[in-house]
Amino acid sequence: MKQSQLFPNKSLKEAPKEEESLNAQLLIRGGFIDKEMAGIYTYMPLGWQVIKKIEQIIREEINSVDGQEMLMPVMQPKEYWVTTKRWGDFDVLFKIDLGEGKELVLGPTHEEVITPLAQKHIFSYKDLPFAIYQFQNKFRNEPRARSGLLRGREFLMKDLYSFHVSEQDLDLYYDKVAKTYDKIWQRTGLGELTFKTYASGGDFSKYSHEYQTLSDNGEDTIFLCEKCKLAVNKEIIKDLENKCPDCGNEDLKERRAIEVGNIFKLKTKFSEAFGFKFTDSKGVEQPVVMASYGIGLGRLMATVVETHHDEKGIVWPKSITPYNVHLLEIGKNSTQMAQGIYGACQKAGFSVLYDDREMSAGAKFAEADLLGISVRLVISDKTGDKVEWKERAKKDIELLTQEELLNRLKAYYQE
Repeated sequence: MKQSQLFPNKSLKEAPKEEESLNAQLLIRGGFIDKEMAGIYTYMPLGWQVIKKIEQIIREEINSVDGQEMLMPVMQPKEYWVTTKRWGDFDVLFKIDLGEGKELVLGPTHEEVITPLAQKHIFSYKDLPFAIYQFQNKFRNEPRARSGLLRGREFLMKDLYSFHVSEQDLDLYYDKVAKTYDKIWQRTGLGELTFKTYASGGDFSKYSHEYQTLSDNGEDTIFLCEKCKLAVNKEIIKDLENKCPDCGNEDLKERRAIEVGNIFKLKTKFSEAFGFKFTDSKGVEQPVVMASYGIGLGRLMATVVETHHDEKGIVWPKSITPYNVHLLEIGKNSTQMAQGIYGACQKAGFSVLYDDREMSAGAKFAEADLLGISVRLVISDKTGDKVEWKERAKKDIELLTQEELLNRLKAYYQE
C-alpha cells in the first residue's frame, strides 16, 4: 500500500482534547480508529489490519480446541430474555420497540440465542460435547462509556460457548480453553503481563475467571500472587481471606490491570431456563451443562497500545503489526530503488506500507514512530545502494543489501 493512497494518509499532530485514555489518543492520532461518539468508534484501514490479525490468532487457537465458527444475528427476541429472567436485570440492554407490542434486544451477549439454537439439534449424550463460537459486534448501553476502546457501547467480541453432559466434562474443556487463552496472550504480545484472575461468578457459580493485563492505566484492581502467577479481583478478595486461592500466600501485590478476556461456567442456568435437556446413556433426561468464553478484540488491541508504547508512539508486537514493513523514501533520487524494494518485499510475501509522499524526512520519521510498524526501512541518498533497517522496539540501525534485507525479514517474522 502506498501511503499517499492510504485512508487517511496523514496522522494528527494532537489527539482530540476530550480523549483522556492513552489508547484512544494514539490510535486516533495514527488514523487507526475514528470516534463516532462516546463508546462508538470506526476502525480505519490501519486499525482493521490489526483487528484482523488479532482475529486470526484467536481463530487458530479456538479451532485448536475444536471450536466451530459460525455467525449469529445481532437482534434478539425479547421473549428469550424474559425466559432467562434477564430482560429486567441486565441493566445495559439496548431495547428496540418494533411497534404492535414487539420488542427486540441488540445483543450484548449470545447465551439467549445459542441455547435455544442448540436445543433444536441436541438430544442425546452422543451429541455432546461440542463448542461453537463467533466474531460478532456486541451492544451495551454503558452509562459511562470511556477509556477509548476499553469501555464501549459497540464492540467486537469473540464469544465461545461449550455444551457438556456433566460438570466434570465441562471442567476438562474449561481448562483446555484457559490454556488456549494463555497462548493467545503470548501470541499477541501480552503474555508476560496477563494473569488468570479469580472473579465473581455472578448468577452462574461462586467464581469465574478473568484475564487481567497489568497496566498503570487499568480500570481494575487485582491482587497478584507472584508465586503462582494467579490474581484475585479486588471485588472478591475478602471472600478468599486475602490469600492466594492456590497456595495460600498472603503476600499479594496490589496492581492496576485491564481485563482482556473472561471465562464463565454457566452450568445449567440457561439450559434449565429453556428446558434444554439431553438423554443420558441410561435413558434419563438431564439438563445440558454450559460455559461461555469471551475476548473483546478492540479491547485487546487497546490493551496492547496501553502496554506497548513509548514517548514517540505505538510499538506493535510483530504478530499484529498492521504491515510487516514501513518503507520510507527520503529524497527525490531514491524513488527508483524504493519502488524496487517495495516490489521485492511484496513478492517475497511481506505486506508493505510505502511512504511515497512528498514530506520532510523529519515528518516521515515522526509519523513512522507514531504508527509503530515493527520494521522500518529507509532509502535515501545517505544509504546509497543499501537499505537502512530499524526495528521499532530497538534503537540499533543497520545497512543491508537487498538480499540481506529479504533474508532478515524472513528470519525476523519466523522467530
